[in-house]
Amino acid sequence: MRSIIKMALMALLTAGIFYLPGVTTAEVSAQAAQDFTVVNKTGIEIYALYVSPNTSDDWGDDILGADTLANNDELDIVFDRKEKATYWDIRIEDKDGNYIEWDKFNLRKISKITLFYKNRKPTAVVE
Repeated sequence: MRSIIKMALMALLTAGIFYLPGVTTAEVSAQAAQDFTVVNKTGIEIYALYVSPNTSDDWGDDILGADTLANNDELDIVFDRKEKATYWDIRIEDKDGNYIEWDKFNLRKISKITLFYKNRKPTAVVE
């Protein structure tokens, strides 16, 4: 009985190893070129986060919804695969509606943006 269980487990593990690369490839190909991670190093809790094409006059919907993004936390931003814009702006708001904006990130070449706000200047480090 034990040897049957061992053989079944080995078969499942072996099949899982060969199956995993297929899943990973499918997930990667489903990602949009603009997907990125935003890291909050601003020193404030973010109550609203907007990411909008640089050419747009509208910020669109708050990505966080009812959630917030604490200082030192990060969030993965995922775009629709059909999205075509290359340059994007970011706007954050605190609980009182005060806002900070960063302009013109080429999200086709960036995978991570760390936002800073020091001496009344918005800066960012990109990877």
